[in-house]
Amino acid sequence: MIGRSRRLATTFALLAIPLLATACGGTPAEEASVESAVTKQVPGTDIVRVELSADAAERLGVRTVAVRSDPMSSRAVIPYAAVLYDPDGSTWTYASPARLVYQRKDISVARIQGDAAVLSRGPPVGTVVVTAGATEIWGVEYGGIEED
Repeated sequence: MIGRSRRLATTFALLAIPLLATACGGTPAEEASVESAVTKQVPGTDIVRVELSADAAERLGVRTVAVRSDPMSSRAVIPYAAVLYDPDGSTWTYASPARLVYQRKDISVARIQGDAAVLSRGPPVGTVVVTAGATEIWGVEYGGIEED
């Protein structure tokens, strides 16, 4: 009788686990089917685009702003927070050519004015650039960080 009770309890447990997993937000297979971060090579270039889900962008704290024009010089201006430096001192920013899509753009900074960077080379006025979450996007692009 004890053997039968043990088998019944085991059978019940094996049947209950998938139900409990579903009740807690889905099965691991369902969650894995939704990509939160994807990298794609732009055909014919060495440019990599990072595409995030809306949830991933929110979790990473991604914030953006449009490039504006400097009234004194007519040069493009971005927030200094959007300027990123390589170890060799090269400067770049992440532009967002479409909602939740990000790609690195080389820039040259002519001067820093307070919390703004006036550019001598970079994305045109109106381009959306990342002001927060760029290092996380960089991690996704280079594979060192996986958004989960």
